[in-house]
Amino acid sequence: MSHEIEHGAGGGGILSNKTLWICIGLSIFILVGFILPTPQSVLDTVEKYGFANKLIEWEVAHDATEAARKTMIVLGIIPMAVIFFATEAIPIGLTGILMPILAYFLHLLPRGMIGKTFAGDAPMFLLGVLAMGVAVVDVGLHKRLATWLLGWTRGFFVPIFVLCISMSVLGSFISAHAMCAFMTPVMMAVYYGAVEARSSGGEIKHDPALAKFLLFALCYALNVGGIGSPAAGGRNVIMMGFWNEYNIPMDFFTWMKYGFPMVPILGLIVAIYMIVMFGRKIKTKDLTPGLKAIKEETRNMGKMSYAEYVTFGMLLLILFLWITGGEELGLGGPALLALLIPVLFKTTDWRKILGGISWDAWFMYCGALTLGALLKESGAALWLAQSFLKILGTVGISQGFGLWVGLSGLSGLMTNFMSDAGTTALLGPIAIPMGIMTGVPGEPWAVGLAVAFATSFAHFLIVGTPNNAIVYGLGIYPDTGERAIHPLDFLKYGFILFLISMIVLWFIGFLVIFNIVGFPEGILETARGVLESGV
Repeated sequence: MSHEIEHGAGGGGILSNKTLWICIGLSIFILVGFILPTPQSVLDTVEKYGFANKLIEWEVAHDATEAARKTMIVLGIIPMAVIFFATEAIPIGLTGILMPILAYFLHLLPRGMIGKTFAGDAPMFLLGVLAMGVAVVDVGLHKRLATWLLGWTRGFFVPIFVLCISMSVLGSFISAHAMCAFMTPVMMAVYYGAVEARSSGGEIKHDPALAKFLLFALCYALNVGGIGSPAAGGRNVIMMGFWNEYNIPMDFFTWMKYGFPMVPILGLIVAIYMIVMFGRKIKTKDLTPGLKAIKEETRNMGKMSYAEYVTFGMLLLILFLWITGGEELGLGGPALLALLIPVLFKTTDWRKILGGISWDAWFMYCGALTLGALLKESGAALWLAQSFLKILGTVGISQGFGLWVGLSGLSGLMTNFMSDAGTTALLGPIAIPMGIMTGVPGEPWAVGLAVAFATSFAHFLIVGTPNNAIVYGLGIYPDTGERAIHPLDFLKYGFILFLISMIVLWFIGFLVIFNIVGFPEGILETARGVLESGV
């Protein structure tokens, strides 16, 4: 088979000079972390909000000045990590491992806390989801999933619009990460069937643009579905918890009134954007052969086999536990069943699961969690948030639509660098009091929704969301095993979509839906009373 695969994401030119990017990243890290003087604002933040006392108590620092210096080191790690993740100056998994190495050797966090970022609920969740993808593909269940969802479609445009709209809607109610794990192998199977039909002479002529097109369409459609309901992710539930603290709770269906109307619109926009970005680059403009090939293979498979029933039952069980397990089980506990059940029921070999898991993606994501913990615990994230909010005040957008735009913009940018739940947990306690103090009716809910909604748009960095890590890890060419996506592709194709998603949120969400649905009377007064009482 032919290996004619183009790596169009930074495969040549200045981006291929790994030594250059290593030097640039290290230079910025050393400059910010060890050479530049510590701004007074950083010192004030770590002292005023208790970060200095916490680091001293943990024996990470001896005084407030040293604590602020640690914060500067963390601020220096951020640009270096972004450069390394985007350019793969060193392997992406190794960049992830670099985060805890720096935390250990520079003593930025207690040792136990560093270890937890590699063994907490989120890492176990991603590990289980990656194993789930291996098990689904091994028994061929992904072909049946493709037939059920897309088997009735034909051509090029209809399958893409059906995919993007259906995935965005489904991503509002069930785990988008699980759907991503199920559907990524489906997209690659559709891709392979389409290019195989177009090839001749027994050699596969690959179409890298089509592979990226299908994977990014799936990933981004699932991302934008996160605004649809509280069931879409932990960050939505976290924000609802903050409202409860101010006695202004929001229920499930009220959230849907604000968020769900935008979901199919965003799904449609993802489809159009993908077609515009990749349309001229794609050589294979008909997905029908790929869909027909999968349908034919599914037909030849006959009735569902024992292995398929076990795997499908495992998927249903894990989904059920995710929905009903609550905080006791988390997401990681049920996901780990994807490593256990296939082996116990002898449907997938243990070594095949280990060999199929993208450890590169897993180490990368765990490193991102370490970076998120460093940002949060050192006060670096709060300092960045405060600096941004000061800028908002100086340009006169400190309430109403301007405040919503500013906070959502900050939230959207931050969620590409740290987890969506972490972003919401950090900004929620800042945003809601800001909304209360503006004196604008409905503002406590509006600013909270602005922050939470924007965390669904982690499109432009591979570390922004597990969905990105999953399509990177599982999106491989079936014949060669090479990756279809380069980390820089997320920035190349995702940043513009991030801006478009934010614009849709600002104009359709804030100006149209917020005005049509409105906000209940009295929530501002209730929240202000709680704030003034000091609770």
